[in-house]
Amino acid sequence: MALKFTKSTDSEHEVKLDSSLISVSWTCGMAIGGQTASFEVLTELVGEGAPIKVKGTSENGKKLGKVSGVMRRNHFGGAFQIPEDIELGDKVFFEAKLSRNSLDGESEHIPAYPPVRVSNLKWSAQEARRGDTLTLSADISGLPNEAELAVVIYEYDRDGRNDRITELPAQVENDRIEIAWEYEYHEDTDEIPSQEELDKYDGQYNPPEYFFTIKAEGVEYGKKQESGLLEFKDWVNISLVNIRGEPVADKKYTLRTADGQERTGTLDSDGRAREENVPPGSITISFDDRGENQYHAT
Repeated sequence: MALKFTKSTDSEHEVKLDSSLISVSWTCGMAIGGQTASFEVLTELVGEGAPIKVKGTSENGKKLGKVSGVMRRNHFGGAFQIPEDIELGDKVFFEAKLSRNSLDGESEHIPAYPPVRVSNLKWSAQEARRGDTLTLSADISGLPNEAELAVVIYEYDRDGRNDRITELPAQVENDRIEIAWEYEYHEDTDEIPSQEELDKYDGQYNPPEYFFTIKAEGVEYGKKQESGLLEFKDWVNISLVNIRGEPVADKKYTLRTADGQERTGTLDSDGRAREENVPPGSITISFDDRGENQYHAT
């Protein structure tokens, strides 16, 4: 607020400052039945502790309730519980009144939707390998076509400290979302176990596993791994050469994986082999005529 003062400065003067409402607004773009919708009121020069009353209503006459309090640093915030029986096409708004300051204002009218139901969360496969493209899908009811959502992918942890991998935008189409995601192995958030972790889980191997959730207007659905767990499987290329760098053909090998499996095979004429569906983690490879010598594969 710009102030212009034209009186002399060699004596005291009383100046009256007018209070005002800066904004009366929702902090969300839609109101979903059964969820809360938050709001805030911003003012100027109303005085610390000025009383405020806020009443929420829908255009179709649904009462959201009343919230009262006092202004703190020209700010007041709160939330309304949106009725579960709110109808599609209705809109909600609220009115704020500061009677001591003779101020009142009305918020914008935002669209209301019935309770959102998220079900049938699915991966297109139960296992993934590096570079695989997976389809993530879910059924969504209560939101219109083109409503914007987010799909959040987590790496699952048995202790509940799930690591967030990525968040992808999605839109509702015919009560459904479906997006493609190219799997990328994140070594910094993997579940490759140390010996300490193996001992903690009674020696059981815990491979990297993933689940996804759907997030709409700040509410996250599917946090109990309703999508099911996607398991990561790796592969290993084996190559053996002699001291002159020449391939060693037809040599038998034994591969031991992080989960305790032991696999055997034979190198081809170029001294190579490939093992698929290998659990990620530390592995060892030994060859039939090299005694106890072992080679770490990457």
